Amino acid sequence: MRARGRRVPHGQLRPAALRSPVTVLAWLLGTAAIAYVAIAGAVWFGQERLLFYPQPVSVAPGAPPAWRLEQIEHRTPDGATLRGVLLLPRRERPPLVVYYGGNAEEVTAGATEVAAEYGERAVLLVNYRAYGASTGNPSEKALVADALALLDRVRTRSDIDASRIALHGRSLGTGVAVQVAASRPVACVILTSPFDSALDVARAIYGWLPVGLLMRHPFDSLARAPQVHVPALVLIGAADTLIPPSHSQRLADAWGGPVERVVLDGAGHNDVHLHPAYNGAIRAFLERCA
Repeated sequence: MRARGRRVPHGQLRPAALRSPVTVLAWLLGTAAIAYVAIAGAVWFGQERLLFYPQPVSVAPGAPPAWRLEQIEHRTPDGATLRGVLLLPRRERPPLVVYYGGNAEEVTAGATEVAAEYGERAVLLVNYRAYGASTGNPSEKALVADALALLDRVRTRSDIDASRIALHGRSLGTGVAVQVAASRPVACVILTSPFDSALDVARAIYGWLPVGLLMRHPFDSLARAPQVHVPALVLIGAADTLIPPSHSQRLADAWGGPVERVVLDGAGHNDVHLHPAYNGAIRAFLERCA
């Protein structure tokens, strides 16, 4: 006697094997859409953690032999306190280099190396908000406003030659340096591992996300570069995979003033400063323009 097939009670799901292909496809698309929205939301709400990596002070800053180190503290209008150092060589009224570090760099850690990198020039090293001993929360708007205020403050000093101020940005710091150079008169700009815009770099990595809608800190150097007419030195690591050389070259192509490009063979993003030609290229450029 043949057994009768059991009917599935009303409201009970059928086994996966008996579901229609349309139902399975709809479920898969729904799951993918939820995951996509979740990832986009994480980028929107957590992008500061993706872009900024504040580092604490690891060692007390020192100065090259016979140099003077001055502690700098700057209070911002919104209550943050920026801290760093000004390093002064023995020469009278030296030119000044203002340095803007990378997104995971505590800038005072390199204080003892400034003579090797810049020669007999004063150097201002002040940490971004939340970096080193500075307080506050980093953002593109805040970093640029802070950099402008610090430059305005230091250029009034009588022991600095304000007519010969150079800006040096590295990686994330190039996005700050370009905006400062577009807003204030300076002698020249040094850009190490620069990008055309942080948005374009993000698009290359996360092309499947609508990063143009999500990114609150685009650091659009490409839009401002034509406005800057002072000389620029662009230092590019040929083996840089974080900011590929094409992004740096695109920014150099758009620069409004004369540009010197130095491509350092074998250098990556984090070790570009260790290349034997790095410091010499910077000092020679500064001798010519500042």
